[in-house]
Amino acid sequence: MRELLAGGVDEIAVVGAHCDDIAIGMGGTLLSLSADTPRLQVHALVLSGGGSERESEERAALDAFCPGAVVRLTVLDIPDGRTPAYWQQVKAALHGLRQTCEPSVVFGPQRRDAHQDHRLLAELLPTEFRDHLILGYEILKWETDTPRPNLFHPLPHGVAEKKAQLLGKHYPSQAMHDWFDEEAFLGLSRIRGVQCRSRHAEAFTAEKISLGFGGR
Repeated sequence: MRELLAGGVDEIAVVGAHCDDIAIGMGGTLLSLSADTPRLQVHALVLSGGGSERESEERAALDAFCPGAVVRLTVLDIPDGRTPAYWQQVKAALHGLRQTCEPSVVFGPQRRDAHQDHRLLAELLPTEFRDHLILGYEILKWETDTPRPNLFHPLPHGVAEKKAQLLGKHYPSQAMHDWFDEEAFLGLSRIRGVQCRSRHAEAFTAEKISLGFGGR
C-alpha cells in the first residue's frame, strides 16, 4: 500500500480515560516514534487511577514505551466508569493540557467507542485541540465496537511483539481479564497489518485531515 509520509513529529499529546488505554491503543506507535525521534516530547493525560497502583503501572509503562523521550504524565483520580459525571473536570484537564503543549499530533480514544469514559474523552478532545490532527486509537475489549479505521501505521519488524510483551509486563493488575493477553493484541495488529499490506499495524480513525500538495 502506498504511503504518505508525515513530516517531522517531535511533540505529541496522548490522552486516555484509564491507565493502559494509551499503551493498548498505540503502544507500537509510541515505540516507533521514540526510536525515530530523539528526545520526543510526550505530553500524556490519564483521567483515572491517580494515587493507586494503576498510576505506578502507567508511569513505568510509558517510560518503557517511550525510551529516550521526555514524558510528562498527569494522572487524575476520576472514578472508573463515571467520567460523564465529571464533565467539567475532564474539560478543565484537557484545557490545561492544551495550554502546556503544541503537539504535531494528538492521540486519544475514538468517538464510537462503546465505553462511556472513552467516548466522552473523544468528544471533548477537539473542543480544546481545535486546529490539530487528532487520531483516535482503538482499544480491544469485550464490546463489539471494533471500528472501521481509515488510517494505518505499519509497525517495524518486532515492534508488535515488543508492545504485547511490555503490556503484559507493566500492567499485571489487568492480567485477570480474558482479553488482556499477547494473542489478542497480536491478533488485532495482524489484522490491521493485512489491511495495509504489512505484517503488523496499528490503526486509527481520523475525522478530518488537511492535506497540502507541493510547496506554498
